[in-house]
Amino acid sequence: MSAKKYNMSFTTGGLFYNESLKAVALYLSLMEWKKVRERMLSDNLLQTRTKNSAIRINREVCLRLETLTKKQIKLLESGSAQEQRYLLWIAVCKRYIFIQQFMGEMVREKYSRMDLQLSPGDYDIFFHEKAEINVELDRLSASTKAKLRQVLFKAMREAEILSRDNMILPGLPTKELVKALADDNPGLLAMLPISDMDIKEWLQ
Repeated sequence: MSAKKYNMSFTTGGLFYNESLKAVALYLSLMEWKKVRERMLSDNLLQTRTKNSAIRINREVCLRLETLTKKQIKLLESGSAQEQRYLLWIAVCKRYIFIQQFMGEMVREKYSRMDLQLSPGDYDIFFHEKAEINVELDRLSASTKAKLRQVLFKAMREAEILSRDNMILPGLPTKELVKALADDNPGLLAMLPISDMDIKEWLQ
């Protein structure tokens, strides 16, 4: 069986919290992502220093948000800051299988053992394991590998998955968030640091 090909284009920014909320507000008005992308650029809503940065960030933000369901988008617009951060993290996991697997195979495994310190070395171990069966990962430059790790940890801290000193923070999803995720795919709950027991109780 051939190895899964990874999209590793998350070398820019982090969670894009403010940018995403602007895009969601526009989407709920225009109801078409193509129009959202055009308006974000024409009105310079991202307020970047260069046009190339605006194009790159705008594309990334919209591609992530497009993975969310209508129910998730509405909760992203009206929910609490914590619900918003979790939903944006879910969007990251949906867009990037590599990150989804890192969360499921490394972070949740450590969390289940109550080993809450997530080190850059843990990421490197996971990366090298995947690189052994994915040639495109092995071909990345050292600087790109370092940038990917930096951006991922930044996004996890911004989503409050990690603390500032890289401790895994227990997830605190609301009933509304649990329902919005479970109605889409119950497996998405595993993208948050919560126990299997809690997930089973919420899904009953």
